[in-house]
Amino acid sequence: MKQMQGKQSILFQNPVKILSHACVGGKKEGEGPIGKHLDLIVEDPMFGKENWEESESCFLKTAGEIALRKGKKKKKDVRMAFCGDLLGQLIASSFGIEELEIPYYGVYGACSSIGAALSIGAMAVNGGFADLVLSGCSSHFASAEKEFRFPLGYGSQRPYSATWTVTGAGAFLLNEDKGDVQIRGITTGKIKDYGVQDPFNMGACMAPAAADTIYQSFIDFEMESVDFDRIITGDLGAVGQKLLFELLDENHKDIKKNHMDCGMQIFDEESQDTHAGGSGCACSALMLSAVILPKLASGEWKRVLFVPTGALLSQVSANEGRTIPAIAHAVWLESGKE
Repeated sequence: MKQMQGKQSILFQNPVKILSHACVGGKKEGEGPIGKHLDLIVEDPMFGKENWEESESCFLKTAGEIALRKGKKKKKDVRMAFCGDLLGQLIASSFGIEELEIPYYGVYGACSSIGAALSIGAMAVNGGFADLVLSGCSSHFASAEKEFRFPLGYGSQRPYSATWTVTGAGAFLLNEDKGDVQIRGITTGKIKDYGVQDPFNMGACMAPAAADTIYQSFIDFEMESVDFDRIITGDLGAVGQKLLFELLDENHKDIKKNHMDCGMQIFDEESQDTHAGGSGCACSALMLSAVILPKLASGEWKRVLFVPTGALLSQVSANEGRTIPAIAHAVWLESGKE
């Protein structure tokens, strides 16, 4: 049963359904525009743990537990999990999933990780390799600053092009049978590198990857911007959004009227001092669970192209002066409401 569509997409003959989902955020996320939609707000950034990394693992584990409870499932019912984060060796995901005792694959796509985890999870369910999959990801402001920039104790100033890594985690249960929202198709992104070296300007790094994946989705699925209620990118911020529009304009694709960026929506720019917006694996995951899926489930939106974006740098590559490649994965979501 071939389901390949165009150059790099898959159109599922039997759409995969999202049975349940959960989002857990930190104090700052709870104070932002999506706070009232979070399943749990954790006021303590340490989550009662001894270090930032353990805290992040606890965010992911808790999101998974809530998703299971909402889906009326037990951890033993889950055939496999696909999860990711920003930390070296995916330690936030692996230590978090360890406590759930679910067969696990680590997935890395930087801030696009939830797109990769949903894509691979959907393929596993659709292909008959799993009847219930958990896809999830996490990030933490403090653990990300420590790994990629400067530890908090250093007190470095952040330029206005910088984004604020979201503290939190999202978890999504995928199956064949039940759910108000379905995954209709996916487009696997290609790595794009336009030579940007500034780790404080993620929007400029990721915009080319987002533009390429969105354009290829339109071509592969033979659709246009108007066919979607929203085209939603991950965490480009204001700088990246402008570049995205310019790059798509070059290919005669205009998404300005129905584009939304998770990084620009998750915090309040005026009151929360997050500069260019939000970022991190949890940015797209929290927005997906708290805002996007509920609007699709209610029928307010019928069809969404969800395109999380990720910058594929590491401490090593940055210290060696390498440029920052990026990737974006698209997930075509549809409402189950008639």
